Amino acid sequence: MLKEINLVKQNAVLLHDEASVEAAIDRMAVEIGQRLADKNPLVLCVINGGIIVTGKLLPRLDFPLTLDSLHASRYRNRTSGDDIHWLFQPTTPLRDRSVLIVDDILDEGHTLKAIVDWCAEQGAAEIYSAVLLEKDLACDKPIHADFVGLRVANHYLFGYGMDYKGYLRNAAGIYACKDIL
Repeated sequence: MLKEINLVKQNAVLLHDEASVEAAIDRMAVEIGQRLADKNPLVLCVINGGIIVTGKLLPRLDFPLTLDSLHASRYRNRTSGDDIHWLFQPTTPLRDRSVLIVDDILDEGHTLKAIVDWCAEQGAAEIYSAVLLEKDLACDKPIHADFVGLRVANHYLFGYGMDYKGYLRNAAGIYACKDIL
């Protein structure tokens, strides 16, 4: 497996370097602050992909908030997936709260839509979403993010929380796989 991972990393194309990703997170934080600073939001980090962007975003949000996490995934360390798999849900009550869901990427939108619907079922007063990346796809997405760091073409990506088969989340930049093996 490590041979495959190293080959993917070696052949990947850098789309956004660390400085441009950090600038996008700065911009997102300003936009989120303008919209949510007086709402005492509950920030929900979508595990595992949203860990890095949430960790980078939180210190930039200079207002009261609380943090929890959830794990809902379609991919489960693979390069594709179908059904939503819930590993855990937040323990903080969502009823009457302003909720900000933070994730790494909005691809086709099925996972984010399922999470937003679940938050609504839990009685959240309002629900916002922030993603580091949104893919430009030629399909109708069931949902769009309220806050987007960067828009990208339809490539298989890794870095800043996004993985290739569970690896490469820690890459300091956004990379496109040249070829999926």
